[in-house]
Amino acid sequence: MNIKTRLIVMNFLQFFAWGSWLISLGSYLGGNLGFGGVQIGSFYATMGIASLFMPALLGIVADRWIPAQKVLGLAHFTTALFLIIAATQTSYTPLYICMMLAVMFYMPTIALSNSVAFNALETNNLDTVKSFPPIRFWGTVGFIVAMWIVDLTGFKSNNMQFYLSAATSILLGFYAFTLPHCPIAPKKGSGSIIDLLGFRAFTLFKDSRMAIFFIFSMLLGAALQITNGFGAPFLESFQSVPEFADSFGVKHPVILISLSQISETFCILLIPFFLKRYGIKKVMLISMFAWVLRFALFGLGDPGSGLWMLVLSMLVYGVAFDFFNISGALFVDQETDISIRSSAQGLFMLMTNGLGATFGSLAAGAVVSHYVPDITKNEGWSSAWFVFAAYALVVAILFIFLFQYKHVREEKEEIKQVI
Repeated sequence: MNIKTRLIVMNFLQFFAWGSWLISLGSYLGGNLGFGGVQIGSFYATMGIASLFMPALLGIVADRWIPAQKVLGLAHFTTALFLIIAATQTSYTPLYICMMLAVMFYMPTIALSNSVAFNALETNNLDTVKSFPPIRFWGTVGFIVAMWIVDLTGFKSNNMQFYLSAATSILLGFYAFTLPHCPIAPKKGSGSIIDLLGFRAFTLFKDSRMAIFFIFSMLLGAALQITNGFGAPFLESFQSVPEFADSFGVKHPVILISLSQISETFCILLIPFFLKRYGIKKVMLISMFAWVLRFALFGLGDPGSGLWMLVLSMLVYGVAFDFFNISGALFVDQETDISIRSSAQGLFMLMTNGLGATFGSLAAGAVVSHYVPDITKNEGWSSAWFVFAAYALVVAILFIFLFQYKHVREEKEEIKQVI
């Protein structure tokens, strides 16, 4: 099995494990357990809270002491344990604690899997910008397959989604130990405490360009979990409207939302072209305006005559997510030294899925609770989606004026020279 195929398997399992519960969790919590908007938002905020420190911490471990592929495997084993325990809980506090512990070890695996892939590709003299997106493509395929399975089997409304994810994490845990070795940074006796602990990735903030990039990554990261947490409950709320109650999107909301991930699979393949031709600033701007459309179309659409707007919103998601998340990871990889690669990826995760997602999930829960008195009823949802769209628009406008990336011109010149 060649290295690309091995990395494809890793990415498929990595995101299958996440797709088994990420989109359907809101339906389980709201429909089965009867939790409200603030409570649902708090569960999605666990991913942000965990990402505040765990990706950076395990990134440091991978850079300094234990090879990244082994840390990846151990993290998945631990994730599986807490998901199995979570499946047995039905009251808010114990379930929240179990999910918090599970995501504390899952979230770092996203950055770790990126580091493992980048290392393997470079070791085999392959261009990461060209080779990684097609490999990451299969991660999204895994996510989609998991979504369809939980929807068609009915797992979306019960605890079986946790068991499915746990089984996948156990499988990936064993598989990770077979992946190519990732070197650790050599230990230097005269190194400072900052180098010893691997905190040097935080010195990237000394570069104003990188500091602004990370700040806007945080602001945009606030949008990441909003539709994941409230998309399915929103679609299911149309059950309260007789003319929409029997529509496909209401009965199978997870499958309808999976169009977002299907869109991802195609948008991933566009990243090398857009990133090399237009640079990170324009790619990020495209992503930001795509988020505006994503939320606005949710607010305008419905499962009937407005179905086309919901479908368009799903298609736009591919651009919104990939042009930010994957392009950002590639940008960080290219702008940092190999000695802090895992730590830098962990820092990117901290800003996006940590600070950003925590703020976004908690704020989204408050917004939904304010405008939607009963999440099972189709009242007030449009107002909530328009608030989210307005936020994304403000972030995009600020980004235009504050993020200056001169390297875009140099990158174009380099391409012309190669041609």
